Order: sequence, then structure tokens, then C-alpha cells
Amino acid sequence: MILKLLKTCILFYIGGAGYMILEFLWRGRSHGSMFLLGGLCFLLVGGCVARIPRLPLALRLLTGAVLITALELLTGLLANRDYSVWDYRNQLYHLQGQICLRYSLLWIPISFLSMWLYDFLHNPLERRLQSRFAIDPLF
Repeated sequence: MILKLLKTCILFYIGGAGYMILEFLWRGRSHGSMFLLGGLCFLLVGGCVARIPRLPLALRLLTGAVLITALELLTGLLANRDYSVWDYRNQLYHLQGQICLRYSLLWIPISFLSMWLYDFLHNPLERRLQSRFAIDPLF
């Protein structure tokens, strides 16, 4: 139980840091709320959406992009009311300046990257944590 929580926290941190790095590379700045959003998106897209049985990859990627867009809208409505973090009001097909079609489409390849990275890290991280915190059966 504790190892699962620790693994989840580490994956959350990786997702949050990755999201912020993408923002720094794309816009030159980020915001603390993006760390929380990135961690949550990484866990949901990499850990849940990627594992929907019998769903073709294209639909999983689209589901990931829609989920990230919805969470970005929610985050924007809560943490970006004054548009100080981001402002998409000048973009085509925006919704209340919080999300826009242009960036929603970018979440498709980022969903693929998230699913791949989550799978790449998940099992090795679990094995590493189990070996590091293994309890000796004699005690």
C-alpha cells in the first residue's frame, strides 16, 4: 500500500515536472498550478486511458487529449480567472480564453508520449521500490 502510494507520488512528480518543462520550452514560463495539472494528467492518461481494453490507439490518444483539455479548462476556470497564467482569447476556436483548438490538438502527441513514458517507468520503478524497501521475511 505504501509502496503503491510512493510510486504514484513519484509518477505524479515526473508528470508535473514534465508538464512544466514543456511550458518553459514552449512559452518561457510556467505556473505552479501547471505542476499539479501535469501530474494529474500524467497519472490519468498514462495510468488509466492507456489501459482501456480493446480501444484502438487513435481513440486512446483522442481520449487523452480530451481529458487533458477538460482538466486544463477546469484549472483555468479556477486558477486563471484574470488570464495572468495564460490567455487564449486571441486564438481561433477558444472557450472563455482558457482552452483552444490549436493547443487541444497538441495534446494528442503529448498523450502518446505520456502513455509511452508511463509504461516505460511503471514496472522498473515498482521493482526498484520493492527491492529498496523489501521487508526481510525472517523478521
